[in-house]
Amino acid sequence: MLVNVKETVVETSSGEKKELGDYIGQVLLIVNVASQCGNTPQYEGLQALQDKYKEKGLVVLGFPCNDFGGQEPGTVDEIKKFCSSKFGANFEIFNKVHAKGQTTEPYTTLNKVEPIGDVSWNFEKFLVGKDGNVIARFQPNIDPFNEEIIAAIEVALTI
Repeated sequence: MLVNVKETVVETSSGEKKELGDYIGQVLLIVNVASQCGNTPQYEGLQALQDKYKEKGLVVLGFPCNDFGGQEPGTVDEIKKFCSSKFGANFEIFNKVHAKGQTTEPYTTLNKVEPIGDVSWNFEKFLVGKDGNVIARFQPNIDPFNEEIIAAIEVALTI
C-alpha cells in the first residue's frame, strides 16, 4: 500500500501546525525518539546522517514519544536541550506524539506502512521520498548508519 505524507499535519515544538507537504522535494527520515532509551545514542547517528546528506536534501525529523516504557518524560524544551548538549543533535524536534494505540500524526499515517501496525519501540525510522511517498520502514534496533538505510537514502536523494 502506497502511503503519502503530503497532507499530514504535525505540531512543531512551538505548538504551530505544519504540513509534511512543506518538505516536498526533500527526503525525510522520520523517527520517534526518546531520551532514556537504550537506543538513545542513535541521536548522534541521526545528526551525522543529516550533516552528511543535508546539502543533497535529507532532513531528519524527530518526534518525541513517551509510549514505550515512559522513556521520554521531559518537556520538548528539555528534550531539545538534552539532544544538543549530549549528542550534538540539532535536527528538527517536534511536539510529543503517540506512536501506538490512540496515535497522533505523523503516526496515524505512518503506521499504515508495511508491516502495517503501530510502531514497535523508540527509534523506529520511516524514509520518505521527495514526492511524500513513504519508501521504507526500519526497525528501532537498526542503526542510522546501517548499510540498508544509507543505500535507501542515497537512492531516494537521486530520484
